[in-house]
Amino acid sequence: QVQLVESGGGLVQPGGSLRLSCAAPGIIFSINAMGWYRQAPGKERELVAAITSGGSTNYADAVKGRFTISRDNAKNTVYLQMNSLKPEDTAVYFCYADVRRSAISPYVGYWGQGTQVAVSS
Repeated sequence: QVQLVESGGGLVQPGGSLRLSCAAPGIIFSINAMGWYRQAPGKERELVAAITSGGSTNYADAVKGRFTISRDNAKNTVYLQMNSLKPEDTAVYFCYADVRRSAISPYVGYWGQGTQVAVSS
C-alpha cells in the first residue's frame, strides 16, 4: 500500500491563497499522473487539476487562472497553489497518484486522506 500524505489545508478569507502538498513516501518506481480532486458537502467528488509525469496539465473550468498544479518528480510530490480563493472552493481536497512500485508492477491508483479547505470571511 502507498499512503499519500497531504498537507496545507485550512481556513482562509475570500481572495486569499493556500498551497496544498501531497507526497508519496516509501519505495516508488515511478508515478504517472497525479492530481487533485475535491468534494463539497452533498456533492460528488470532482477533478480540480491533474498533471502528467511530463508536466502536461489539465484544470477544471472553475479554477482555471486561479489554481496551479505542479510536481517535483524527485520528491514524488504534487502541489496545488490556490489563489483568489472563493467560498465555493470550500471542500475536502484529495490528492491522487498512479503509482508503480517496481519495474514489474502495474500502475495502481492511490488517494490521500483529504485535507479541508474552508474559504470564509
